Amino acid sequence: MSSLSRELVFLILQFLDEEKFKETVHKLEQESGFYFNMKYFEDEVINGNWDEVERYLGGFTKVDDNRYSMKIFFEIRKQKYLEALDKHDRSKAVEILVKDLKVFASFNEELFKEITQLLTLENFRENEQLSKYGDTKSARAIMLVELKKLIEANPLFRDKLQFPNLKSSRLRTLINQSLNWQHQLCKNPRPNPDIKTLFVDHSCGQPNGARAPSPANNPLLGSIPKPGGFPPLGAHAPFQPAPTPVPPLAGWMSNPPAVTHPAVSGGAIGFGTPTNPAAILKHPRTPTTANPSMDYPSGDSDHVSKRTRPVGMSEEVNLPVNMLPVTYPQSHSYPQDDFHKNVARTLSQGSAPMSMDFHPVQQTLLLVGTNVGDIGLWDVGTKERLVLRNFKVWDLTKCSMTLQASLVKDPAVSVNRIIWSPDGTLFGVAYSRHIVQIYSYHGGDDIRQHLEVWEATSGAKQFTFEGHEAPVYSVCPHYKENIQFIFSTALDGKIKAWLYDNLGSRVDYDAPGHWCTTMAYSADGSRLFSCGTSKDGESHLVEWNESEGAVKRTYQGFRKRSMGVVQFDTTRNRFLAAGDEFLIKIWDMDNTSLLTTIDADGGLPASPRVRFNKEGTLLAVSTHDNGIKILANADGVRLLRTLENRSFDASRSASETVTKNGDSRSLVDVKPRIVDEPLDKSKAWKLMEITESSQCRSLKLADNMRTSKISRLIYTNSGVAILALASNAVHLLWKWPRNDRNSTGKATANVSPQLWQPPSGILMTNDLIDNPEEAVHCFALSKNDSYVMSASGGKISLFNMMTFKTMTTFMPPPPAATFLAFHPQDNNIIAIGMDDSTIQIYNVRIDEVKSKLRGHSKKITGLAFSNVLNVLVSSGADAQICVWSTDGWDKLKSRMLQIPSGRPTSNILDTRVQFHQDQLHFLVVHETQIAIYETTKLEPVKQWPVRENSPPVTHAMFSCDSQLIYASFLDATVCIFNASSLRLQCRILPASYLPQNISPSVYPVVVAAHPSEANQFALGLTDGGVYVLEPLESERKWGNPPPAENGSTSNLSTPNGASNDALHSYNFPSEELVSSVVDERTE
Repeated sequence: MSSLSRELVFLILQFLDEEKFKETVHKLEQESGFYFNMKYFEDEVINGNWDEVERYLGGFTKVDDNRYSMKIFFEIRKQKYLEALDKHDRSKAVEILVKDLKVFASFNEELFKEITQLLTLENFRENEQLSKYGDTKSARAIMLVELKKLIEANPLFRDKLQFPNLKSSRLRTLINQSLNWQHQLCKNPRPNPDIKTLFVDHSCGQPNGARAPSPANNPLLGSIPKPGGFPPLGAHAPFQPAPTPVPPLAGWMSNPPAVTHPAVSGGAIGFGTPTNPAAILKHPRTPTTANPSMDYPSGDSDHVSKRTRPVGMSEEVNLPVNMLPVTYPQSHSYPQDDFHKNVARTLSQGSAPMSMDFHPVQQTLLLVGTNVGDIGLWDVGTKERLVLRNFKVWDLTKCSMTLQASLVKDPAVSVNRIIWSPDGTLFGVAYSRHIVQIYSYHGGDDIRQHLEVWEATSGAKQFTFEGHEAPVYSVCPHYKENIQFIFSTALDGKIKAWLYDNLGSRVDYDAPGHWCTTMAYSADGSRLFSCGTSKDGESHLVEWNESEGAVKRTYQGFRKRSMGVVQFDTTRNRFLAAGDEFLIKIWDMDNTSLLTTIDADGGLPASPRVRFNKEGTLLAVSTHDNGIKILANADGVRLLRTLENRSFDASRSASETVTKNGDSRSLVDVKPRIVDEPLDKSKAWKLMEITESSQCRSLKLADNMRTSKISRLIYTNSGVAILALASNAVHLLWKWPRNDRNSTGKATANVSPQLWQPPSGILMTNDLIDNPEEAVHCFALSKNDSYVMSASGGKISLFNMMTFKTMTTFMPPPPAATFLAFHPQDNNIIAIGMDDSTIQIYNVRIDEVKSKLRGHSKKITGLAFSNVLNVLVSSGADAQICVWSTDGWDKLKSRMLQIPSGRPTSNILDTRVQFHQDQLHFLVVHETQIAIYETTKLEPVKQWPVRENSPPVTHAMFSCDSQLIYASFLDATVCIFNASSLRLQCRILPASYLPQNISPSVYPVVVAAHPSEANQFALGLTDGGVYVLEPLESERKWGNPPPAENGSTSNLSTPNGASNDALHSYNFPSEELVSSVVDERTE
C-alpha cells in the first residue's frame, strides 16, 4: 500500500472516531494494522474481554512471531486461566489449559507442568510464586503494566503506537478545499452555493426564474465579500444542504448587520473575525469529544504524545515510565494571592440561589435570583441586603387568560438567569414561566420597574432567531468590533450563533456532552469557553477554536458522574472556575490539568453556582443551606477591609457630630459598623496546642527487632504502608490490613499495621562500609511502589519491594551516594547525589552515567525534580542551592542559604529541598530555618528563622496538598505551619505522643507525610521508634489557619522589589515564636 493510501486510512480513522463509529474504528485499526490503540487495548484487558483482546492483537502479531509476542499472549492466557481457577470453574480452566496454554509447552515444558499442577490445589495461592495474587481487578492492572512494556519493546509494534498529529476533522477540511476549488471553476458562481452531493463534481447551474434579493443589497447585511465559499459539511448529516443560504463560519462575522443595537449583556461572551478572506475555507465541524476508547491526538492538542521505549536491563528491573503529559507553562507561577480561599462573607438568602451577577462598576454589589422567584441585591462589603423582591406579575390583567390560569394553578416560579446591563443601569430577570422583567437601578436600594415581557414565546418581536430543534437552554450575547451577536445552546447539545438580522444561524456546533451547556468569553473577549453536563452526568469544560469551530482544549478534573449540571465562570483572562463534587475547581486557561480546589470551609452543594466580580477579586458561591459565601483573594480582602474602614469612619464621624451638638438622645441609634468576619476571626483565632495524648491520635508502630535510629522514612505512594531505613542499613516495612476497622486499607492511627517480612525471612539490607556510624543513608521509592533504590555508604542496591530480593547493586564507593531521586518521567533515570559534591545522572536500564553535575563544594544533601519547570534542585552541606535544567543538565542558578552570622551549626540536619504541589516553589529546610523559594528567580518568598538559643529544626516536609508544613525539633516538639503564610497553626508537645519515661535524648529525625491524607504524618525517632499522628476525628484537622497579616492571605509570592530584609522580618508574632520551640516535656 502506498504511503498516501496509508495516510488516507489514518484520515478515515479520525473521521470514524469523530463520528463515533466505535466498533468500526477499532475494526479498521485491527484490519489495517497501521495503528495500535493502546487505550482501547487497556480498556478491554481491564474489562476481561479476552476474546476481543486476542482478536485485536491478531491484527498486529501472532503467538510465534517473536519472544515478545509469545510472552504477551502467554500473560493474557495465564491470567484467563487463573481467573477461572479463582472462580473454581475447573472445566473452564481445563479448556483454557488445553486450547490456549498447551501451545507454550514446546517452549517451556517445566512451566507448563507447573501451571497444570495448579489444578490440584484448592487455592492456587498456595503456590509460593502466586501467594501475592490479589483480586481480579488488581491482577489485571499489574499484568497490564507488563503487557504495555512488552508491546512497546516489540519491534512489530514500532511506529504503530502513535497516531499522526492531525488537525481536527482533517478529512472534512480536504473535502471542503476540493469543493471550494470546484466552485472557483464554475462559469456562473453563486454567492451561496448549494452543495447537495459529493458523488459528482460541484457546478453552479444557470440562474433560473426570479432570484432572491442579493445579500449585497440587503440593508441588514451590509457589504459582502466576493463569493467563493459554501456552507459547511454538517457534523452528523454531512451531505445535506444548508437550510439557509448564509455565509460560512469564518465569514459570518465579516457580514455584520448595518443596523446597530444596544448590547444586551455586559458578560463577555463571541467569535473571532477573520482578517483574511481565505479564512472562508474554514468551517464548523463536530468537535472531537472525549471518547473512552479513543485517544487520537490532533494538531490543536496540548497533550504530549506518548513515546515508545525499549525494555530495560531485565523485565523486573525495567521500571514503568510515567509519561503523564505536562502542560503547565513554565512562565506562569501561581501565588496563593490569586486564589479565593478566604471566606470573607456568609450571606443568608433564604432560598436556593439559581443565578448571580456582580455589578459591572460597583464591585461589591451582587444580584441574586432564587428557586422560588425571589431576587435579592446585596452589598457584600457591608453584608447588607439592600433589596428583596418576591416574584409577582406587575400587571396580571394584561396577561393572557392562559397564563393567568397557569399561574393560579401552579404559582411556582424560579429564576433562570439574572444579569446586569453593561453599564449597570438596568438588570434583567428571566423566569421559568416565559416571563422576563427588567428593572432600572438608581443606586443604593432604589430599583424601579422598567419593562415586563409576558409569554416571551409570543407577542411583538423585533428579531426572531429560529433554527433550534430542541428547547433553548442558554443564550450568550456578545459583541466584537461593534458587531453584536448571540450564542445559544439547546438541550440537544447544538450551539448556534446569530446576528441581529433574522437570517438564521451563522454556525452550528455540537457541544461536548450534548445536553445542558453554557458559554462564556474570557474577560478581554479573546477566548471562548463552554461548560456542559450530559444526561449521564459527564461534565465537559472546553475552550473553542473560533476559526475552526472545533474544541481546542478539554480540561480534566471532573468526577465521572457529576451530581448536577455543572456551572462555571471565567476571571482575569487567566482562570476558569466550576462547581463540582461539593467543591470549586480552578483551572489555568492554558492548562488542561486541574490547578486547585477550594472547599470554602464546607457547606457547598454538589454543583454549586459560581460567579466572579468583574475585577476577579471576589467569588460568590451558593451553599446548600440557601446561602451565599463570598470568597476573596488578597486584593478582595483589601477591598472589603477598605470598605469596612470607610463605614467605621463614617459612623464614628456621625457619632462625634451628635455628641458635639450636645444631644445624646440619638447616640443609641448611631451604631458604628464594626469590622466584619476577617477581623473578628483574627481576634478569636487561637493557636492549637496539643499537650496530652487525649488531644490527638498517635500510634507507635510495633517493631520486634532491635532497631537503630530511623534515618529515612516514607509512605508508599499508595498510602497503605510505611518504609523506614534504619542506621544499621536494614529496611522496615509496615503494611496496614484491609478489614472492618479499616475499609480502605490505608495507613491510619486507628489500626496497628504489621511489620511485614516475606516467607523467606530475607531482610532488605544495604551494603555497609567499615564504619557504619559515618554512613549517610538514603533511598528512593519507585512510583508503583515495586522497587526501592537505597544506599548506606556502600554500593547502591535495588530491591524488589514484594520479595525483598536484591535485584542488583552498583556504584561501589568512593564516592558514596548521599541522596537519591527518581526522574519524574522515567523511572530508569535516577539522580544520585555523592559525598564528593557531584550529582550523577544514572540510567539504570543501560547501567550508564549520562551526566555528572558539578557545582557544590561539599556532599549533596537534597535533590528534588520539578516536572513542570523541567529542572532539578539540589542542596549541599555547603549551604548552597543549585537549579539544573533537566533538558541539557546545565546549571541555571545557584545561591547560598542566608544563615545568621555567628550562629554555630551542629549538622543535626543537612539542608533538604522538596517541591510544592504547584511544582513552581520549593521548601528549604535547614536546622536554622524553614523557607519557601520561588524556583525561576531562586529567591525566598517566605522565611522562618529559628531564634538563637532555641532548639534547631531536625526535619520538615509539606503535607500531600502542600497546605501544611510538618516540622520536628531537637526537643521533640512538632510544629505545624500554614504553608501559604509560614505561620504556626498547631504545636504538638512531646508529652502528647511519647511515653513519660522516655529519655530526653530521643527526638524525631525525619518526618513523612501521607500521600493522600493531608492531616496525617509519621515521625522516625533516634531510638528507632516510628509514630503515626492524626488529629482527633472530631477535629479532623490540625487547627485553623492563622489570620492574614496586613490584609494579605497569600504568600507564595513576593511583591516586586521586596527586599530580603522584608522577607526575614516576616515570621511569627513574638509570643508564638518564643513558645514554639520551648521544651515542655513532662519530666
